[in-house]
Order: sequence, then C-alpha cells, then structure tokens
Amino acid sequence: MSLRQETGADALRRSMQPYILRFKDRQQDWDAFAYEEVADPHYRRAQLRYIGAGGSGKDGDTNFLPAQGFTLSIMRLPPGAGGPPHTHEVEEVFFCLKGPVVVYWWEDGVQVEETLDTWDMIYSPPGVHHSFRNDTDDDAYLQVMLGRGRPGLPIYPDEELERIKRERAAALNPQHGEITNAL
Repeated sequence: MSLRQETGADALRRSMQPYILRFKDRQQDWDAFAYEEVADPHYRRAQLRYIGAGGSGKDGDTNFLPAQGFTLSIMRLPPGAGGPPHTHEVEEVFFCLKGPVVVYWWEDGVQVEETLDTWDMIYSPPGVHHSFRNDTDDDAYLQVMLGRGRPGLPIYPDEELERIKRERAAALNPQHGEITNAL
C-alpha cells in the first residue's frame, strides 16, 4: 500500500512531462540542409528540432514532438552562414533568438534586406522567396516555425538547387516517407 496518494497535480504533472523538450537533449543536425552546401558552402547550418521536422524532410526521426498544425525548430547559423532564397507552400516565421541576422525577400533578381536583432521576427507568406544570413563573427540563432505539421522541402528559384533537392527527397523517402510540395 502506498503511503502517499497521487493528487490531481501529480497526475497532471506526469501527463505534462512528455511534452517538455530540453535544449540539452536536442541534437544539432548539420545534415538537415547539407544538400544546399553542394551549391554554396555558406549554406551550412544546423537544425535543432522541437516540433516536427520543419522543412528538412526528416519526418521519420523521433527526437522531436509529432507536429499537428505547425513545426518549430531552432536554426544555428555559424559566422557567414545563411540559406538560399526559397519559399514554402505555407507561411514561415523567423524569430531571432540571438542576432543580429539579416533577412531578405527575393523576387526576379531583386532583393530587399532588413536586419533582425534579438527578439525581432519576420513573417513570410506562402510563395514569397525569402532567406537569412549571419554577417557577424559569432553564432546566431533563429527560431523557425512553418504553418503545417509536415511541410514539403523548400522550393528554390535556383534550378540547380531544385535538382539537388529532388535527389535529396528521393534519398529521404524510404526512411521518412514521401516528401511533397504543393503551392
């Protein structure tokens, strides 16, 4: 016989525990967007997944909470790193956790930039080409949210990156399921 009866708070706390993810337990996935590095080594960055796989296509991994309506991850940007212009079939939010980080929108060869400082954010609607880069000598961190539990891989205006992405998707499909994009 137990000397102590479980209280409602104990049961609630036990129910809450599986939904808490600690930074110390996150894995920095330097392979998440490594296929982009083939086009430019400055695209090297790490993804730390919390909810869903984000735009990495690694939906078969289990070191994150299953996504329902959105994904949430952290992007670690070493000095000089960034991402290529891309879009998604859903909205994407970059929230600067440690900056500054330069964010930009791109259309038909025209690029406009703004600098996000710590605690600033940018919302990119579906279909808007956007990206980011770290122009500093220190690591920068962006919180990234995508508006679907299982979004497709990024869509690039660069044909070479699109070709590399298709090869990446084919390689990921057996382990992580089919990756699709729909705008």
